Amino acid sequence: MSAMGKYRVKVIVAAGAKGEVLKSDSPLSFLGGVDPMTGEVIEEGHPLRGRRVQGKILAIPHGRGSTVGSYVIYSLVSRGLAPVAILMKEMDMIVATGCVLGGVPLAIVRAGVWGQLRDGGLAELDPSSSSLIVSE
Repeated sequence: MSAMGKYRVKVIVAAGAKGEVLKSDSPLSFLGGVDPMTGEVIEEGHPLRGRRVQGKILAIPHGRGSTVGSYVIYSLVSRGLAPVAILMKEMDMIVATGCVLGGVPLAIVRAGVWGQLRDGGLAELDPSSSSLIVSE
């Protein structure tokens, strides 16, 4: 992995993660937006529709929708279909609760860092240094 940059992030659920970034500038509702049985984004009109969150570092500006979305995240974890981490631009309690319940690493990134994330790129979350390493 050839590093493009190491950036400070606010870690909410501390655990390390490394993987391919699945990024959208559109918020995502986990309830009705992600199929808990397959991990596929099913929300009509969403830029990530048809793609799976499993094993990815999911980067969304924030979640939206019902508090039941927290349990969808937990359900994805219990089925082995969850993202390896979630990055957001804004704190969202529904997503945060799901990440806490399921043990999914979660971090909040500043706008400048958000701009460095590329869909399909690689990233690594290092909670020990509160940093995100973005790679090509």
